[in-house]
Amino acid sequence: MRWDLLFDDLESQLDQEQRDEERALALEEERLRLGRLALRDRLAAMARSAADDPTARVRVELRGGRIIEIRPQSFGRDWMSATRHGMGNARGQCIVPLASIAAVLPTRLQLETSLEPVAEPPSRLAERIGLSFVLRDLCRRRTPVHLTTDDGRVHGTLDRVARDHVDVALHEPGVPRREREVTGYRIVPLERVLLVDFG
Repeated sequence: MRWDLLFDDLESQLDQEQRDEERALALEEERLRLGRLALRDRLAAMARSAADDPTARVRVELRGGRIIEIRPQSFGRDWMSATRHGMGNARGQCIVPLASIAAVLPTRLQLETSLEPVAEPPSRLAERIGLSFVLRDLCRRRTPVHLTTDDGRVHGTLDRVARDHVDVALHEPGVPRREREVTGYRIVPLERVLLVDFG
């Protein structure tokens, strides 16, 4: 009878040690998962969770302190496209270089959602495309843009997009890019671009 109690006690101790070890392993795996999260991943999780809510927005602070409200739509390697919002309604499309984000200002729900584990989606081409590729598309389409940089905001049309900079022909909003309407040119390093509004 005493042997039965001894074996039961040993079995109980082994079960407890195994549960403790599994719990410690799960905690370590979660720490590793969180350590691999990138800002892009967290923003994408916020966007996925808000896909069914047309009023959902994410507040983002850009370098320099400017705060914008956006509804993220798609993500590239180092940028995201979004719908800009202000004064309660949509104001057009924009491209936000991820390097221009000083902070994301999430709600409590957005914060929790951004940390949830997500099954790895299949690799999409858009997620490998860099900022310069997207800007080349705007350039090719001759889309007028409002370019916000560390030093201010200009309106114009992208004439060229090189590896690390863009050429902008400056002209008045609402006026097509014609040589006679161009008031100047600006070459802007991509690292200085905070926001590209268009549409």
